[in-house]
Amino acid sequence: MGGWNYSLKLEDESKIAKAVMRDLPISPKKVHNLARAVNGMMLQDAKKYLERVIAKEEAVPHFIHRKKIPHHKGLSERWGIPMGKYPVKAAKFLLKALNNVEANAESKELDAEKLKIIHLSVQQGYTLKRYMPRAFGRSTPKFKRYSNIEVIVKEV
Repeated sequence: MGGWNYSLKLEDESKIAKAVMRDLPISPKKVHNLARAVNGMMLQDAKKYLERVIAKEEAVPHFIHRKKIPHHKGLSERWGIPMGKYPVKAAKFLLKALNNVEANAESKELDAEKLKIIHLSVQQGYTLKRYMPRAFGRSTPKFKRYSNIEVIVKEV
C-alpha cells in the first residue's frame, strides 16, 4: 500500500501551515482554473474572491479548456483572458480548504492577516466507473471523477 506526501518539500516549517482535502466529489478539470487564479494571493483576499465567485459576482478566468466558454465583463482587465465561468461547487470546496489551512495556522500561532498562499495544487483522485445499459447489448460509461486539493500558506 502506497503512502501519501505533499507535492512540495520545505525545509523550515515553523512559519508554514498546510491542509489537504482528499477524495472531493468534483473533477480536477473544474477546480484547476480556480486554483490557478487563487494561487499566490494573500489568504484573506483569496477567501473574499471565492465568496464573490460563489455569489456569482466575479467570474474565474479559464487558462486551460477554453473552447466554447463565454466572455465576461472585467476579466480582460484583471487577468488578460476574456473567457471565464462561475465554478460555484469548486469554490465552496476550495473555500473550505482555505478555512482549514487558516485554522491550522492559528493553532501554530501564525498571524492570519499575513498569510500568503505559496502552494495550491489539485490532483486527480480515484474514478468511479459505472456503466449504463443501452439497447442492443451495448453500454455507456458513466465515470465520476474525484480530486485531491492541497494548500500551503506561509507567514510573510
